[in-house]
Amino acid sequence: MAALKLALIGCGAIGTAVLELLRADAGLQVAAIVVPGPSLAGARAVAAQLAPGAVVAEAVPEAGIDLVLEAAGHAAIEAHVLPALRRGVRCIVASVGALSAPGLPEALEQAAREGGAQVQLIAGAIGAIDALAAARIGGLEQVRYTGRKPPRAWQGTPAEEGRELAALTEPTVIFEGSARQAAQLYPKNANVAATVSLAGLGLDRTTVRLIADPGVSENVHQVEAEGAFGRFELTMRNQPLAANPKTSALTVYSAVRAVRQHLLPLSV
Repeated sequence: MAALKLALIGCGAIGTAVLELLRADAGLQVAAIVVPGPSLAGARAVAAQLAPGAVVAEAVPEAGIDLVLEAAGHAAIEAHVLPALRRGVRCIVASVGALSAPGLPEALEQAAREGGAQVQLIAGAIGAIDALAAARIGGLEQVRYTGRKPPRAWQGTPAEEGRELAALTEPTVIFEGSARQAAQLYPKNANVAATVSLAGLGLDRTTVRLIADPGVSENVHQVEAEGAFGRFELTMRNQPLAANPKTSALTVYSAVRAVRQHLLPLSV
């Protein structure tokens, strides 16, 4: 059987970690790594070590690709995922927070329909997404997501406005509102909020609270849901990705699992 040919969009902290985990997978070939022009040299250096057969380019090749994995941030979805879907190539999206942009979920769905392909959103750093989606069918009335991370994980975000993150001595709520607002204001931190909302009540009906907590060293995610189905509470304490504390390491594992699902004869 011919190897599944993968195009990876992005070669930053997440993309590099994905390549490290996938490089020995039988039945899989990383055929292309897609990055913007200024990042080509760095990506070629990474490819030489982890994916020596890959073409490093600024766009997904128009032929010879079976599966695309996006791990580059929100702009990559419009630039690369939509065209690939229209060509009939299956795609996996890691930057789920991008779907807070008005019209983008519909654009993804339309592109997939045009190409007869499918786009998959990974669960990323959160679990119980299958239970949440099932609860929506059975009657879901309320969903609340709380994200708690060390202050340094919120650097470079609106959380720095009006406060000194490094000086915090107690848990501080830096945002409370809808999942759509959270994903727009904290796109690199709130992918989980978007994932929870898309599986459940939607971006505007899902309540989100984000907390900078000097008392934790992990990324802590909590989901509370209730409705006619019953209720559940889920708390996950994820280790941050060493190369990027804004991201949980579990996000990388979720992306790798999504790719491997396309290789297995039986999947769960």
